Amino acid sequence: MDTTALMAISPLDGRYQEKVTALRSIFSEYGLIRFRVIVEIRWIEMLAKANLPDIPALSAAAKTQLSNIIENFSETDALKVKQIESGINHDVKAVEYFIREKIGHHAELKTISEFIHFGCTSEDINNLAYGMMLAAARKECILPAMGALLAALRKLAHDNANLVMLARTHGQPATPTSLGKEIANVIARLQRQVDQLNQLQIPGKMNGASGNYNAFAIAYPEMDWQDISRQFVTGLGLAWNPYTTQIEAHDGMAEFFAVMLRINTILIDFDRDIWAYISIQYFSQKSLANEVGSSTMPHKINPIDFENSEGNLGIANALFEHMMAKLPISRWQRDLSDSTVLRNIGVAIAHSLLAFQATVKGVNKLEANQDIIAADLENHWEILAEAIQTVMRRYHLPEPYEKLKAFTRGKKIDKTSLQEFVKELSLPDAVKTQLLALTPGEYAGYARELAKKI
Repeated sequence: MDTTALMAISPLDGRYQEKVTALRSIFSEYGLIRFRVIVEIRWIEMLAKANLPDIPALSAAAKTQLSNIIENFSETDALKVKQIESGINHDVKAVEYFIREKIGHHAELKTISEFIHFGCTSEDINNLAYGMMLAAARKECILPAMGALLAALRKLAHDNANLVMLARTHGQPATPTSLGKEIANVIARLQRQVDQLNQLQIPGKMNGASGNYNAFAIAYPEMDWQDISRQFVTGLGLAWNPYTTQIEAHDGMAEFFAVMLRINTILIDFDRDIWAYISIQYFSQKSLANEVGSSTMPHKINPIDFENSEGNLGIANALFEHMMAKLPISRWQRDLSDSTVLRNIGVAIAHSLLAFQATVKGVNKLEANQDIIAADLENHWEILAEAIQTVMRRYHLPEPYEKLKAFTRGKKIDKTSLQEFVKELSLPDAVKTQLLALTPGEYAGYARELAKKI
């Protein structure tokens, strides 16, 4: 860690900087400027493609020049934009002036330089830039991180598919499940959300100062600006929103954040459950030779990865909740209260990524304690009361539930006493033999199968 990182206010830029470095080129100030540059350049290319009367078709050399500005965009370029901004006090206009400077020496492009930012309000550029940022983060960071997490969980589920364990409903001994099946439940929940995130459309708009194409239509009334807008927005990989005020309403962003929040909430649930299972020794954690678990208790291996994950998920969800509530609201056609909030999207996603990484690390250190899990099952034969009373119902024995309740509720039942109860039942011999052979470890339904199928 360099001294700059040591002085960082945010741990994302300090302690955790290496773990979220993939997000830097997307959500940093540099990233926002770069995406604005992309939008501005693609827009002038679109105007040429749409045969705007005063913009001739671009030559191959002109197209290459414009592409080079995007492909070679550097931190030095971003600093140049910031220098321009410091003089004019407008971040989007600074991008326009930067591009004008970059093409000033190119004779063909110089003649059309006044069409950079043509008809646009700043929000035409910003909403598309942020939309592309979210799309990039989803593709390059979020989905790969979730893929790694789901792969780790699937391995844990499959490795422990046959390991039957005592379930605990309301914290009390309950009908058995398998350890793998409990992990499979989490995988199924996460996969559903990941599929929704992957399919979610991210809206964008290009329609001027109040969403009505006013400037476009007055300058070139013969052009179909709605179709040009649609082609442009979809060409950037976003979904075209034809109805907006000055700003794109951010409903799509709220939907994106809602899915992220649900993913994170599922993981909080998982982190807490695994923490508890470690606490009762259903899991042990692999010991790392040089790692210290406690500053005073040398024997400890704390579940720090799941605790770290839970903490980061909480921070991320607090931000997502605020953004979901704030961003879709704007005073009349536009106010700037969303600007600072939008700049913190990367913070929420970064804390989510930190959590995903921590959970994967924790999962990969888990080892099931089969002897402890088996002993816990053997110590709770009363859980077979459900099985016995259900079979009694099938064979029409009177008051099956009530009889098992009287026999087992709040009592310690062992194998011998339960089998004595079964022997007294008026059941067919084959059925009685089946119940006498039943053990807590065999009463698992389809749990093994379900864990293997996930």
